[in-house]
Amino acid sequence: MIDMKDYVPVIGLEIHVELSTKSKMFCQCSADFFGKRPNSLVCPVCLGLPGALPVPNKKAVEWTVKIGKALNCKINPESKFDRKHYFYPDLPKGYQISQYDEPIAVGGFLEANKKKFRIHRVHLEEDTGKLTHEGKDSLVDFNRSGVPLVEIVTEPDFTNSEDVVAFLKELHTIIKEYLQVSDANMDQGSMRLEPNISIKKVDDKNLPNYKVEVKNINSFNFVKRAIEFELKRQLELLQKGETPIQETRGFNEKKGITVPQRTKEGAEDYRYFPEPDIPPLSFTQKYVEEVEIPELPAQKTKRYEKNYNLREHDAFILTRDGKMATYFEKVMEEIRDKAKGQKVANLIINKKIDSTASVKELTEKLKDQSEGRKTDLGSLESAIVAVLEGHPKEIKEYQSGKENIIMFFVGQVMREMKGQANPQVVKQELEKKLKK
Repeated sequence: MIDMKDYVPVIGLEIHVELSTKSKMFCQCSADFFGKRPNSLVCPVCLGLPGALPVPNKKAVEWTVKIGKALNCKINPESKFDRKHYFYPDLPKGYQISQYDEPIAVGGFLEANKKKFRIHRVHLEEDTGKLTHEGKDSLVDFNRSGVPLVEIVTEPDFTNSEDVVAFLKELHTIIKEYLQVSDANMDQGSMRLEPNISIKKVDDKNLPNYKVEVKNINSFNFVKRAIEFELKRQLELLQKGETPIQETRGFNEKKGITVPQRTKEGAEDYRYFPEPDIPPLSFTQKYVEEVEIPELPAQKTKRYEKNYNLREHDAFILTRDGKMATYFEKVMEEIRDKAKGQKVANLIINKKIDSTASVKELTEKLKDQSEGRKTDLGSLESAIVAVLEGHPKEIKEYQSGKENIIMFFVGQVMREMKGQANPQVVKQELEKKLKK
């Protein structure tokens, strides 16, 4: 546990999400690149060859608007693409087509852990190629180059790793399960997490004069570990009177530490200027209103609590999985009894019935629960005798006051009966025997 005392963490997030469009951002090459033969899904546009002209993917623009709306952002009526210059082997043009001062969406928020975290901007760009290092050699695969990439940037509103993880999980659920604009598979890199971390004195009203960005993290657990390591590292430097270097670092998963990569660039280093080959985008109010977003998980959770009287925790679990939530609602529509909402939720959450089972099967299960299983008392008597004879030690424990061991006996008897008994009846009959 990090002892901050006189200090407070200042954490912001940059999240990159690859969109699941059929084609790339500015050309007709397939965007389904994962696992394909290296450099097999390329053309003059995504290879950055001279004279090739980019044409924006309409669906990618629409889906970015959709993400912006889901995050309560304002959709700018005018937006444009810009050239972001830097030189790296996975960027064949020497610049990335991104957005700088006029992004598609700005000024939103998302709630997580019952707190509101501000969204600074949501913008659209193209992904780069992928480098693989083998010994002294570096190999580049341009199949990923040009895939539509949405960047979501938060304000530095986070003060601990737990809130960061809760926020990221909520965002992941929205993007993957509800908007369905990305598979958001972190193992495959289609959702990449980058915290910006710094520390300031508790009484300091200004933001710190530095920040450290940890790049390309691919799991919630690794984000948490990276943040906690960085806070400890930076705190030790600050307590020595040193200011941490503003830099980009990577996370070593095996060692659980961050390692330096390069000093962090500022906006001026990228020499942004408007992309001359792509006209500005204009969004009418009518267009923005017609981009539909579904009922989101937080709204659905509140509705389940209100309409079906579900416990908050159970409503939350149900809404984390879009298919599970859809199945729950389908069942509730069929049985037409809102009072049974919690029972249905219990069956689904506790996996007492598979979500592929028909509504009829679940209804039968509910009926069994309501009526209770019929119990053959003759068979039950034999099962109880057999179980008690085999557990003299546990009988003494029960008789000496350890009454909660009764549930152990219930479990053993239910096993003997192969589940064909009402647990409540089993418990009652056992108590009669044990008290004798």
